[in-house]
Amino acid sequence: MQTSPFLVSALRSVDFGVPDVAAAEAFFTGTWNLAVADRAGDTVYLRGTGADHHLLALRPSATPTLNSVTLRAASAEALDLIAAKVVEHGGSVLASRAPVTEPGGGDALTVRDPQGRILRFVHGDKLHADIAGHKDRPIRLAHTVLNSHNVAAGLPFYEKALGMRLSDRTRIMAFIRIPQPLAGDHHGIALADADNDCLNHVAFVMPDVESVMRGGGRMKDAGYAIEWGPGRHGPGDNAFNYFVGPAGIVIEYTCDVEQVDESYVAGTPDDWKWPTGRVDQWGISGPPSARLKEAQKQISFAPGIQV
Repeated sequence: MQTSPFLVSALRSVDFGVPDVAAAEAFFTGTWNLAVADRAGDTVYLRGTGADHHLLALRPSATPTLNSVTLRAASAEALDLIAAKVVEHGGSVLASRAPVTEPGGGDALTVRDPQGRILRFVHGDKLHADIAGHKDRPIRLAHTVLNSHNVAAGLPFYEKALGMRLSDRTRIMAFIRIPQPLAGDHHGIALADADNDCLNHVAFVMPDVESVMRGGGRMKDAGYAIEWGPGRHGPGDNAFNYFVGPAGIVIEYTCDVEQVDESYVAGTPDDWKWPTGRVDQWGISGPPSARLKEAQKQISFAPGIQV
């Protein structure tokens, strides 16, 4: 069985159902600057410039849905240990470990957490070798933020079943990191206090602040307003611009994500307070727009397995 203390090594991809796959593909390739990695039937798989086979899967759906969030398991044996721990800590196994038949390959396990989120864990999936730096193009996923009607009840599953660590707790969010042997991103998943369990947003790592800013300009040119930003967060220390994309999916360009190790001491809400009138470190941006806040509670997880 698994001997490493790490069960999960990375956040890999998210899978969406959208009413118009062609329109979403055109946006994510022509404006958001991803590239087509593969196709299978009516589903398109989009990659960044990093090694991950794909960051987004877009498949037809009458209404927008989040089908799953995929993380990379630390080993093949970790898939079996995750399956056991998921059940032990209140989740359920939707699909046992088996070879993946969709593009990307590898072996996968699909589970549902105690609050209904569908998570996939893959190991042995294909990786890209052409990962030289590309200006203004997303490299990989930074994090997914998922709403929770009860963060205190939802957090222990990620810590105990998946071996993740709480990095910081603010008044409205619990930031959870995927631990690494040395240091890694401040958070790969966050649970946001809400009255629902929908998607909050998906963040994409850009090469630098210039790329985040130019991306904001490119989005404005394409008719997409910056709904929050530019700014720099407190927890994670990352620069950001937020948008509402196709099918109402909230997406973020980010960079400079703080790298932390096991010596990092989790902050509390008292550690993360802004002066009056500020919502980030820079103090340039106003608060998130009403449109963004509404979009952050519209896309729920699919009721069953889609992949």
